[in-house]
Amino acid sequence: MLGVISRSAGLPQQGPRQYDRLMRVQTPGPGPLFPDDGPRLPRLARRIVGITAEVVIFVLMSVLSPLIMLIAAGVDLTMWLKIRKPWVYVRLLPALWVFLFGELEALIKLPVIYLLTGGPFGTGSIRRRRWIFALRVRWARNHLGIVRVLFGMNFEVEGLEQTATGPFILMIRHASILDNLIPDVMIGHTYGIGVRFVIKQEIRSLPAIDIGGRWIPTVFIKRGSPDPDTEITAVRRLTHDMSPGEILGIYPEGTRPTPSKIARAKEIISERQPEVAALANRLNHLLPPRLGGPLALIDEAASETDIVFCAHYGFDGVRTVADIRAGVLVGKTIKVRFWRFPASDLPSGEAARTEWLFDRWQMLDDWVGEQMC
Repeated sequence: MLGVISRSAGLPQQGPRQYDRLMRVQTPGPGPLFPDDGPRLPRLARRIVGITAEVVIFVLMSVLSPLIMLIAAGVDLTMWLKIRKPWVYVRLLPALWVFLFGELEALIKLPVIYLLTGGPFGTGSIRRRRWIFALRVRWARNHLGIVRVLFGMNFEVEGLEQTATGPFILMIRHASILDNLIPDVMIGHTYGIGVRFVIKQEIRSLPAIDIGGRWIPTVFIKRGSPDPDTEITAVRRLTHDMSPGEILGIYPEGTRPTPSKIARAKEIISERQPEVAALANRLNHLLPPRLGGPLALIDEAASETDIVFCAHYGFDGVRTVADIRAGVLVGKTIKVRFWRFPASDLPSGEAARTEWLFDRWQMLDDWVGEQMC
C-alpha cells in the first residue's frame, strides 16, 4: 500500500517492502476510554443489524458474482458507447466486496484480540490498544489500496516526514468518504503510530469501528448534540496521556463541504459569531472550522503538543458511493500536504487562538485553490 505514496513523501530509507514487514504499532499511552453509555438494547440491535447486513450482502455478492459482474460489464459497455463514461461498475463491485471482506475479517479478529488480551480483565490494556491500532491500520490500508488499484489512482504526498513523531494533534480537511483513511494509511502504517479519533456518531454504522473504537481512545460526536459541553469535555480528555506513538485526529469542518454548505455556514457565522465573520468569509473551498472541538484541543494541549494540518485535493466530489459510481475517481491523482506547527507557536487567549486557527485553515484553503489551477 505504501506504493501509492511518492518518493517526495519522505518515507523511511529502508524502502516500502522492508518497512512493511517491520511495521509494528508503537506503544500507546494509557489515555481514557469512552464506553458507549447509551441504552444496551439499542446498541446490541444496531450491531446485530449491521453485522447481519454485511454478512448477507457479502454472501450474496460472492455467490452471484459471475452474474453481477456480467451485468456490470454490460452497463459499463452501454454507458461507454453512449457517452464514453469510464468503466466504473466492474471496478466498484470488487471494491465493495473487498470492503465487506475487510469488515468481516475485522469482526472475526476482534473477539480473538479480546480473548488473547485478557477478556474482561484486559480492558484498557496497552497490549489490546496496540493490537486494535494495528488492526485498524490493516483495515484502512486494504480499503484504500483496492480502490487505488481498481480505479487507477495515484498519490503525491508532501511533508509526510513531519508526522514521523508524536504526539501531535492532526487537523485534516474533510471532502470525501475516503479521506477518513488518510491518517491510518499514511501516518499509522508508515510510522507505526496509533490515531485517536474524534469522529461523528454515524460511523458507528460500521460494526467493526463501533466495537473496536471503544477499546482505544475514541470520541463519537453527535452533531447538534443537546449537551455539547459534555462532548467538549470528552474531546479535551482525549488529549490526556498520549505517548510519542500516538496522535489525535479531528476533522474541524465536521462534514463534507459543498458550495451551498459553505455559503450557509458563512451566513450562520455572520449571525451568531460576527467577530469571526471576516475570517470565515475569506474561505472559498473549505468549510469554516467548527471552533468547539479544535479550540478545546488547542487549549488542553497548549505549549505541550504540536499541531499538524493536512490538506488534500482529488477526493473532492466523492461524498457518496454515487459519486464514485459516476466515475470521478478513475485515473485521479490525489495530492496530500502536511504542515506541522510547534506548540510554542500557539498564542495565548481564545481570540488569538481563534485567529491563529482560521489563518492556518486559510492556508489549507489557499493550497486547495492552487491545485485547482
